[in-house]
Amino acid sequence: MLWEKKPQPVTPKKPGPEWVPQPPPAPQQEKPIMDTTTKVANPMPANASPTVLGRSVVLRGELSASEDLLIEGEFEGTINLQDHCLTIGAKGQVKAEIHARHVVIHGSVNGNITAREKVEIRKTGQVLGDLVAMCVAIEDGAYLKGSIETLREGEGAAARPMASAAAGSKAAVSSNP
Repeated sequence: MLWEKKPQPVTPKKPGPEWVPQPPPAPQQEKPIMDTTTKVANPMPANASPTVLGRSVVLRGELSASEDLLIEGEFEGTINLQDHCLTIGAKGQVKAEIHARHVVIHGSVNGNITAREKVEIRKTGQVLGDLVAMCVAIEDGAYLKGSIETLREGEGAAARPMASAAAGSKAAVSSNP
């Protein structure tokens, strides 16, 4: 009948191991993972906080300091931070001749910039003026109208006047956002 269990025929097993190990696959060349995240360079030490000129501050004149400076407001004149970093915030508006070790621009600058190490123009930044530095970084979307002069190792920014067109590498740059 249908509900009765039928005996299954027994097949004899062959002698030998049931499982045979396979050789490991050949090693493949590993490719490093490319880090595509944007790293934000922080030129200021972690334990130091910069002096801040807030959004409501409007200054005119000559500014010099022995510490890092963040400008979120408006400034017109000259800025001298020879051994320190100047950061222009996203809402900052500066019309000045700037001399600093490192300059980071998120806002607007109208004037010439001389940096001993580096000038960075971020995506929201715009500069109307000439740049003199050992290294210049311009992010996509930033605006620069002026010239760039790169300094070589050992050249001092103070030893080079901004108007000298004969020495160094000089390139005229004009980009539209």
